[in-house]
Amino acid sequence: MGRLDGKVAVITGANSGIGLASARRFAEEGARVFMTGRRQAELDKAVAKVGRGARGVQGDVANLSDLDRLYDTVRQEAGRIDVLFANAGGGEFAALSEVTEAHFDRLFATNVRGTLFTVQKALPLLRDGASVILTGSITGNKGSASFSVYSASKAATRNFARSWILELAPRRIRVNVLVPGATSTPGVHGLFPSEEADRAFVALMETQIPLGRMGNPEETAAAALFLASDDSSFVNGSELFADGGQAQI
Repeated sequence: MGRLDGKVAVITGANSGIGLASARRFAEEGARVFMTGRRQAELDKAVAKVGRGARGVQGDVANLSDLDRLYDTVRQEAGRIDVLFANAGGGEFAALSEVTEAHFDRLFATNVRGTLFTVQKALPLLRDGASVILTGSITGNKGSASFSVYSASKAATRNFARSWILELAPRRIRVNVLVPGATSTPGVHGLFPSEEADRAFVALMETQIPLGRMGNPEETAAAALFLASDDSSFVNGSELFADGGQAQI
């Protein structure tokens, strides 16, 4: 018997990294999984990797019509949502003196606006007692040079959870923030302009993480499963760090 047997889960940003690993784990645990991603070809490959009846719906969470299309599909094919993992997001480096309007708008459109409307538009489908998971970041709690806009967007995500648990209390819908540390994903490695810069980042992380290594997406997916399942039935408004201890020192 799986920990998510009979449940319907929606995961945004599921075409790679933590989203894909979580989709696979949720499906293995019995969930019926709906996955989104911006790039159709990558999403198709991700859905094939998950199998088990997973359904892909191409879309960008910053585009409200794409979200409407996602939830129309879920409504027609499943009728409800038991687990919503608002995972889609992105980051870019920019020093304070180099931040542009486009940089700010791009990050806040996906990480803040996208998260807000991913949850808002799901409300009619969310079952009472459902679990909502938001993807945060340790940068939302710590200072990060040249990463301030991304960090601010993740701090906003953290406060969404604190505020929404009050509004959703009558429906017993739990909202928690999953906080990955440095994790080996295409999105993280894609932040760097060269393999040399990427290797330097990994080496630096190994000195800053008490466990001495970066995480892998499957480890974060295991934490997501805990928040998605009834094992976390009394966990609400919290941050669950999957960071090897990096943000705790």
